Amino acid sequence: MTTALWTLLAMLAFAANSVLCRLALRDGAIDPALFTVLRLGAGALVLSAIVSARGPAAAGRGSWASALALLAYAGGFSFAYVSLATATGALLLFGAVQATMIGIGVARGERLLPVQWGGFVLAGGGLVWLLLPGLDAPSPLGAAAMLLAGVAWGLYSLRGRTGGDPTRVTAGNFVRAAALSAPLLALAWPKLPPQAQGVWLAIASGALASGVGYAIWYTALPRLRATTAATVQLGVPVLAALAGIVLLGEAATPRLAVATVAILGGIALVVRTGGRT
Repeated sequence: MTTALWTLLAMLAFAANSVLCRLALRDGAIDPALFTVLRLGAGALVLSAIVSARGPAAAGRGSWASALALLAYAGGFSFAYVSLATATGALLLFGAVQATMIGIGVARGERLLPVQWGGFVLAGGGLVWLLLPGLDAPSPLGAAAMLLAGVAWGLYSLRGRTGGDPTRVTAGNFVRAAALSAPLLALAWPKLPPQAQGVWLAIASGALASGVGYAIWYTALPRLRATTAATVQLGVPVLAALAGIVLLGEAATPRLAVATVAILGGIALVVRTGGRT
């Protein structure tokens, strides 16, 4: 299978996470806390099976700190999609992830060119525009939850740059995060039992969109240039938005369109100009 096809499949899987989560939560088919637990558990099982099938253990087992960041991401993601549209959630998540990684890089002494600073400001302006009060502004609580999820995922991604075989590390982190997520069942208890559709969507999100998706991405990643890998991820919010419109009947608002161009365009200026990962 070609690198381009592996990459496309991974981006489709990442976008599917937003669609599956929103589909499960918008009509109350499952509680967001239980969705998080099932997603992490299913992802842990699939990723563990994948690394076990590869034979002898490679370096890297994950860590509790990374698992905590993973849990914060997954939990914020689920609670946000109770109220956010698919496209809005994906855009807020992606913007927060990249802003976190770029901001930490600058804080550590990395230098941005003037055009990169322009891109950073443009992307930040897009986020502000998306969140400004108005008739089509997203839910403040949902937006805050997704921004926190994005920060957590940005921290998780930075921690994941070292530590051995990325698929095995991710599997270890999912196993730990699944264990850490158990207390969330107390939040879900009053709303049990969930609808069968919600359960299956949570399992699909964890097993396929997360577990298989990450395995595919880490298969493609070594074959991609750093700037290419960073740039192709710009397509995830776009794919999620299209799926939300086509599959879920969500509206494409002018505010969302302007914010999408500003955020993704700004981030593209940063990663393409500076060769960031």
